Parts: sequence; structure tokens; C-alpha cells
Amino acid sequence: MSVEAQELACREGHIGVLTLNSPGTLNALSEHMIQQTQEVLDRWAEDDRICVVVIRGAGERAFCAGGDIRELYDAIQNPEEREKPVRFFTREYRMDYNIHRFPKPVLGIAHGVVMGGGLGVFSGCRYRLVTPDVTLAMPEITIGLFPDVGASWFLKRLPGRLGLFMGLTGARLNVSDALRVGLADMAILPEDRDRLLDRLASERWTGQTAADDNRLFRLLNQIQTPDYRSLPPSHLAKHEQRIARLSAGDELPEIVDQLLTAEVDCDWWHACMNTLRMGCPVSAWLVWTQLQKAQQMSLKDAFRMELAMVSECIRRPDLAEGIRALAIDKDRQPKWSYLSVADVPEEVVAAHFTPEWDDETDPMGLE
Repeated sequence: MSVEAQELACREGHIGVLTLNSPGTLNALSEHMIQQTQEVLDRWAEDDRICVVVIRGAGERAFCAGGDIRELYDAIQNPEEREKPVRFFTREYRMDYNIHRFPKPVLGIAHGVVMGGGLGVFSGCRYRLVTPDVTLAMPEITIGLFPDVGASWFLKRLPGRLGLFMGLTGARLNVSDALRVGLADMAILPEDRDRLLDRLASERWTGQTAADDNRLFRLLNQIQTPDYRSLPPSHLAKHEQRIARLSAGDELPEIVDQLLTAEVDCDWWHACMNTLRMGCPVSAWLVWTQLQKAQQMSLKDAFRMELAMVSECIRRPDLAEGIRALAIDKDRQPKWSYLSVADVPEEVVAAHFTPEWDDETDPMGLE
């Protein structure tokens, strides 16, 4: 089973434990895994016995490395599966939205790699716990996509223009970074990933959402956390003022140029700039535009905007080319449709932001 669902009896009530169980692919989300997860969540939402839901990843290397881009590539390339790519994202976004809006407390326990679609799942959880080895990133610019899975919502909430920086550079955040900017709530010791389930099972859950949420909050506050001095130093603590200064301005080409020409002696910064330099120019514009448009959007409308955006990405050549270069041929030499950010026509960007769906036309059926 690529998604494992357990219903654990507690002193009173039950907890549902959903494990993304494809460690060989770093728990990357296939369409089948998304369907399985949605079915489990739908069942637990209606089951009065289930009081709390836990989402975690199997194996030692990852919570979830994102969507299964090989499966997506095959679907894009196959004329007989023309509907599958949009269907994949429609189901994924609906699942992420339902985690955000789940009627019972949801606890995410993340370790290792948490990227793209994995961060979409994790960000929807009511409580977000991470182990010290965690790495968070939204690296979609490397494949000609954009930060999706609700990133329009959670990146816009980061301080300054850090959300823009993450989208443009695929910046990899460590545990200290994630805690610093609120993409995670608390760190736990690696050995407590399993022990925590025993703690949850020893509780008396009532089935009353407010009471169970309060009980879970108090329980988490009693857990031993790692000494912050033992955690890796925060990259953002060192660079966030520089990021704010270089990302300021109203012209994206100027911001990109400022970032790329800054003289900074730091391996983490160099990795960020290499991603920006090699990334898809159209994607850079999508990041810039989506975060501006999302400022006044609800979570629901942010997902609707992203579905319109991804539908156009599927139609255009950059997404397939980006996946080919990264994961199929692995030459890491994508041939983007435009050479630079300055070369991208406004109408190409604008085409990603139509149609604008509402409650009656939304193909995801978000409520």
C-alpha cells in the first residue's frame, strides 16, 4: 500500500494515522496515492470515532519529496492521456485544501525531504512538527512550474519578500529556518516520531473538536524538544536582511539581476542563485504574479488560481522540458522557451491567470 491508514484505539476515542508509504520514491505523490489519501480523509471526517489525524512519511529519508514528476511527464507526453495531467493537479489541490479545512485536528510529523507537494500537505496541517534533519523547499522553477499546492497562500504569509525569494531560488530551508519563519511549529527529537503515537494513544479523546484540539495543544507543549543550540544555524538569520534589500523593487528583471550579481561568499547562497540562474524564466514571472494576486485572496481562491496556472503550464512546452532535463534524461540542460526573464512577453504570463473560477464553475468542487 502506497498509503497506509491505521485507526489506533486510545484510552478513549481513536486517532487516525495516515502514512505516505513509498520510501523508494521519497514518498512522492502519485495520482493513486492522492486518491487513496482523499478517500481516507473523507472517511475519517465522517467517522465519529476518529478524533485526531496524524500524517507522516515512511522511511528515513523523506516526509514527501513532492509530486511524482515522472508519472506526470509520461502523461503529458501521451496523447491518449490528455486529461490525466490536469486531473492529477485537480485531485492534489482538492486534497491539500481538504487538509487545511479538515474538521478535526491534523498533526503533521515531517522529517528529511519536504518539498513541493510534500510542503503542500504539511502546510495544511493544524500542528506541524519537524525533526532536526528536515529540508523544506519549493523548487518548481527548476522544472518550468511554479510554487503550487497552496503556496500562493503560505508563501505570501512569510515576512518581507521571503516567499518570492523561495519561489525564485528554490531555497532549501533547514529546521532552524522553518521554525524561524513559521513553516513549522516545533522541532522534536527523531526518536519521538514513534513515541508520540504512544503518547496520543494514552489520552482520552472526546470527539469534541475544540476540547480535543486543546488537549493536543497541551500534550505537544509537554514534549521534550531539541536544544536549539544543537540545531543547524539558520541560513535566513544570516541572509534575511540581504534578501529583503535585494528583493525590493517593482520590476522583476531588476530584482533577478540584483540577486544574481550580489557578491556573497556562501555555499547556500550560491546554490540558491544557481537555481535562479538555471530556472525557467516564465516560472519566475508566475511566482512574481501569483504572489501579488494572492495578497487579497482566500485560500479557496488561491487554489483556484493555481489550477488555472497549472493548466496553462501543462499546455506550454516548458514543464515537459524541465522534467525531461531534471528527471528523465538528467542532463540538467533545459531549453526554455525564453532565454531570460526580460524576454518573456506579458501576454504569455497573463494567459496563466484565466479562467477565474467561482463556487459554481470550480472544477475542484471546493466548499
